[in-house]
Parts: sequence; C-alpha cells; structure tokens
Amino acid sequence: MKNMMKRMFCTMTVLVTAPYNEEGRKELEKLFGSVAYHTWKEQGRAYREDEIIQLLKATNAKGLITELDQVTDSVFASVPELSFVGVCRGMPSNVDVAAASKRGIPVFYTPGRNAQAVAEMFIGNVISFLRHTSTSNQWLKDGKWDSDYLQAYVKFKGNELTGKTVGMVGFGAVGQRIAKLLTAFDCKIKYYDPYVQDDHPQYEKVSLKTVFSVSDIVSVHLPRTEETLGLIDRAYFDLMKESAIFVNTSRAVVVNRDDLLSILKEHKIRGAILDVFYHEPPEESDYKLISLPNVLATPHLAGATFEVEDHHVTILNEALKKWKVEKTLNIPTLYNKDKLKTEA
Repeated sequence: MKNMMKRMFCTMTVLVTAPYNEEGRKELEKLFGSVAYHTWKEQGRAYREDEIIQLLKATNAKGLITELDQVTDSVFASVPELSFVGVCRGMPSNVDVAAASKRGIPVFYTPGRNAQAVAEMFIGNVISFLRHTSTSNQWLKDGKWDSDYLQAYVKFKGNELTGKTVGMVGFGAVGQRIAKLLTAFDCKIKYYDPYVQDDHPQYEKVSLKTVFSVSDIVSVHLPRTEETLGLIDRAYFDLMKESAIFVNTSRAVVVNRDDLLSILKEHKIRGAILDVFYHEPPEESDYKLISLPNVLATPHLAGATFEVEDHHVTILNEALKKWKVEKTLNIPTLYNKDKLKTEA
C-alpha cells in the first residue's frame, strides 16, 4: 500500500499510445507533470511488447495509457517503476491484469466508451435491413429500375421497427443504451443477463430461451469469456420466429458459426446483421456467412466513431483524477480494485 500511495503522489511522465485529444492530454499534464504522446496511429498498428518497453524506458514514463498494445508480464518486469495502466477499451483484454495486480499496479478501463456508437449503428443497420436500403441502393446503381415506378415499391416493401420486441443477450452499457434509444420506437425490450440486477422496471428480465423465442430481433452483447464461447447455438436459433432477425455486434466466437450458417441457409429465420467474424480480416469460412443474401455484414465498424475517442478520454481522465487527487481505489472504472485491496 505504501508503494501505491507513492505512485499517487509522485510527478511523472505518462506515455500515451492511445488516440487522445489535445484537451485530454493537457489535463494529464496538469495532473501528472508531462505526457509523451506516441499514438499507435502513427505507424498504423499496435506496438509490440518490445516496442512498448523501449518507449517506456526512452520517455522515462511511469504511467501508460494504451488502446491496442499488448501489455504483458514482461512489460511490467522490464519497467518495475510503472505506476498505472489506463486502457481505452470496454474491457482491458490487452493487459495482463493478474500480473499488474501482483505488482500493485492499478489498471483503469473505459466501459461504455462506444455504447452510443454501437447503439446508433444497431438502429441504423436494423432499419436498413427491415427497409432493404442497402440492397435497393445497389439495385438502383446497377440500373435495374427499368419498369414503372411500382417496380421498386413492390420489390422492396419492408417493415417498420416501431412496436417490435427486441431481445438483448447481455445487458451492459451497450445493451442498455440500445434499449434507451429503442423507447423512441415503442419497442418492447426483453433482456437476459445473469450479472445485471432486475432493477430496470421499463424492461423485462427473462431467460435466455425466452429472449430467443419471443423476440422479433435478437441482439447479442457479450464479452469473450470461457462462459460465453459458443454459447449461442442451434438449440437457441431453433427457438426463433421465422420472421426474426439475429444481430451480433459483440464477439463472433460467442456464436456457433456453423449453426448460424445452417439456420440462415435453411431460411429458418429472416436473416442476420453481423459486424464481427471469427477471422478479421475474414477468411473463406467467414465469407460463407457474409455472402448470404439474407445477411447484412459490416467490417467491425460498430464502435468506429471519432466521438468514441473523446468518450474514452473523459472516462479515463475522470478516474485518474479521483485516483491521484482523492487517493482512493473506490473507482468504478478501476478494473482490478478488489485485487489491489486484497493485496494491500
């Protein structure tokens, strides 16, 4: 605990490899002393383990803010004076949190930074699917409107989102933001999440089977864990309405890909909206899904907005201020706070 308190008090250089706006960097300078800004965007890829170690040593940085770089046990061993790690992601999956905790190093993260971005894309893609905007756009560009004005009207007549039952598998920041936006469409929200308390009176917490059996749209919002790998399989797909749409903007591996492919090829459901794939960029096995006519696919873009970068700056800087100024570990976005308290 003494070492941790020293870290809180000291002036230091913070190495920032995540995209971080100028205002956010100025706040860090006021808080810690100086900032070395070397975003991964400068080279178009994440820094390797050895490059991160080299940068930390070259800048004499005692704080690290990252987005994509792998921060391993070797990094912590090579730079023992590291005071904290800030991760600009919804989960600090690129950091060896256990190794950081053993050394008493706080790991901050930014849950919900992309919630609005993903929620807006969900709404946009679902409406696009229901109203055939993507396919009709290509049809028009291909010069296929060669009959009277009723040709397209009949061919691409779709459905409204309003009043649909939307089921959420996982009801964290993203799921809750989507639910909030869907209230404008008078949608009925059902959700399954064993880790979220039933304290959302405007929405209904139900079983996983119920989500699949009653929903017009099923949307998956799950992290990759041992518990979720391959969780969504044929048994659940077989419960869906024939008119239902399956949406996945979280992680491809939480879904049994072969089962999804079969259910779509057999037209057991209306279709799928997919933003994530087993391999990125996709391989031949992924294109079997992507190429289906009843699939609307996007290249992992749901969280890709410029505003997301502003959101992670706000979330992380707020946490670092509390840690540095208030000398507390009781911070919601301190990922390993319980482990640090135990170690202390």
